[in-house]
Amino acid sequence: MNTTKPEKWQQALTDLITCPEELLSLLELDQSAGIIEAAKTFPLKVPRGYVNRMQKGNPNDPLLRQVLPLGLELTIVPGYDKDPLQESQVNPVPGLLHKYHGRVLVTLTSACAIHCRFCFRRHFPYHDNNPGLRGWDNLFAYIQNDPSISEVILSGGDPLTVSDHLLKLFSTSLSSISHVKRLRIHTRLPIVLPERITASLLTWLRELELEAIVVVHANHPQEINEEVRDALFLLRNASVHLLNQTVLLKGINDEVSILALLSETLFDAGVLPYYLHVLDKVEGAAHFDLPIERARELHRALAHRLPGYLVPRLVCEEAGELAKTLV
Repeated sequence: MNTTKPEKWQQALTDLITCPEELLSLLELDQSAGIIEAAKTFPLKVPRGYVNRMQKGNPNDPLLRQVLPLGLELTIVPGYDKDPLQESQVNPVPGLLHKYHGRVLVTLTSACAIHCRFCFRRHFPYHDNNPGLRGWDNLFAYIQNDPSISEVILSGGDPLTVSDHLLKLFSTSLSSISHVKRLRIHTRLPIVLPERITASLLTWLRELELEAIVVVHANHPQEINEEVRDALFLLRNASVHLLNQTVLLKGINDEVSILALLSETLFDAGVLPYYLHVLDKVEGAAHFDLPIERARELHRALAHRLPGYLVPRLVCEEAGELAKTLV
């Protein structure tokens, strides 16, 4: 019997807020129509530490709006699909997506610490794409048989919800494939659950034979408190390349002052702003979208306000394209 005591971050994952009524009660807010129904289609999930950064009594808090189910999600809007990037067409083996030349994306798990309401994989068939340990042989065989693959990307479900032991098992096997040079980790956990950045995780990253890149996901400067900043500095001190991607969201960060402050705050924490994503047109998230010209206008204003290295590239992802598209 395994008697190992769960770490603090693992305990936090078992104590996420998943009940809309509890979340609204903690924030001293009234319930609005459609919340319960929307949560049935895509469950609420948010760490308590993240909720502590929200302003009580403010229904428009930018962190709350990222996670609170709304009745608007139930409206079917033409042009917004369950699989907006047609990832089902680039899924040669369970748990692996091969969209771009030289890079493959691996979903080690379906789990996330937070359910972002705008997530483009909110309808993703994780039940068909959770390879488990038994499926890793097929993943590694696919990568081994394509010498053009130099980078493996671990992505959502969030790879840092996986234990350090399993991450090390995976990376050890991956390191034996000579043409793979880099391991990129796309994760929300350093932002929403900073206690995940443990001594054990940092040891794994320092000892990793592959070059390590961690891409975090922050959308608003309010997300970056002292605990998050400390976690990001720990990652940077482990010789990890730290980048951030942001999704442009109506009513949350669609002001140049907010985007500029986010870039400054990230850079102060050792993170380089990398991508500013136009929303992927996923069913249930149309109310977050902005006209493309408004996105361009915001990006131009950001470029006029900040030095070039603090201006993330404005991009969108188009199904079938071999790279992200600069907007």
